[in-house]
Amino acid sequence: MATKKPAPDATLVLFVRHGQTPTTGKVLPGRATGLHLSDAGRQQAERAAERLKVLTKVDAVYASPLERAKETAAPIAKALGLRTSIDKGLLECDFGDWTGAELKKLVKKPEWSTVQRAPSTFRFPNGESFTEMQTRMVGAVDRLRAAHRGGVVVCVSHADPIKAVLAHAMGTHLDLFQRIVVSTCSVSAVAYTGAGPIVLTVNSTGGSLAELRPS
Repeated sequence: MATKKPAPDATLVLFVRHGQTPTTGKVLPGRATGLHLSDAGRQQAERAAERLKVLTKVDAVYASPLERAKETAAPIAKALGLRTSIDKGLLECDFGDWTGAELKKLVKKPEWSTVQRAPSTFRFPNGESFTEMQTRMVGAVDRLRAAHRGGVVVCVSHADPIKAVLAHAMGTHLDLFQRIVVSTCSVSAVAYTGAGPIVLTVNSTGGSLAELRPS
């Protein structure tokens, strides 16, 4: 739960992971197209929309271009009386040759230990490195919060990009970002102030978000 409200001049950014899909926890889907929310995922998105509706002054809702993110953002934007804007900076990590692979097979690879323990040193074969992903995500958030300075922005993205931007906000090394849990349709919130970011809540999956209103 949040322990400190953002200052009036802070920009509040709420990060929402997309809802559950038929392959969540089984496959590394990456940027492959055509993956939609499951029935459970659509219900999660509706619940997230209800939770976010208490934030009566939201300036914008942004989403990754992938279907599962756009489908999660749709009920949120509707509940807030807004339209979803697509931003490629919020995309999932490019897993390259690992895209679409089953997780139970990936965990047997010798490289998996590096992914978990030293991700800053790892690049997915023919894909993106974790460092590049974090730089891209942080840059996108910097751009969006500058466009809505002092306001409230919702960003619907994916687990690893959200974990990476949260680690950056916390001042935590990227090699430790795997210790952060970001569940499907969870809400994490960061207030970006002139003195630096303040992490208000991480992986919130229930309860009121009213305390996240800018003071």
